[in-house]
Amino acid sequence: MIKILFVCHGNICRSPMAEFIFKDLINKKGIADRFYVASAATSYEEIGNPVYPPARRKLGEHGINPAGKVAIHMNREDYDAYDYLIGMEQMNIRNMYRIVGSDPQNKICRLLDYSRHPRDISDPWYTGDFDRAYEDILEGCEALLQHLSDEKCV
Repeated sequence: MIKILFVCHGNICRSPMAEFIFKDLINKKGIADRFYVASAATSYEEIGNPVYPPARRKLGEHGINPAGKVAIHMNREDYDAYDYLIGMEQMNIRNMYRIVGSDPQNKICRLLDYSRHPRDISDPWYTGDFDRAYEDILEGCEALLQHLSDEKCV
């Protein structure tokens, strides 16, 4: 089983969007049983809060329902528990290193590092652009799934 943890600052916008977009992709391909997928925050400020309403609406436009998801905090033990720890932007990566210490197994990277155009996914909490966030996250999730397929992981 491949275990993936998507990570962003508060775990109410980008990382839960990535979690549920990726789950939707693997469900549609009939390979969901090969994965454990979750998301977490590097900060504590939103812990316990549900997915931010504009992010929830954007997912809903695509038939994806994140019901029941609440923000949780990434912890040191997650490094050993997951095969991939995937941040949305470089600031997330720095904070993930702060939490886990080091990355001797090269598990930590940005989601769009798997795409043809590696870059940060801007935070729609600040930009208000949930359309762009959705498209960037979908691009990254599709690229990650292709990477796993190329590596014969799925």
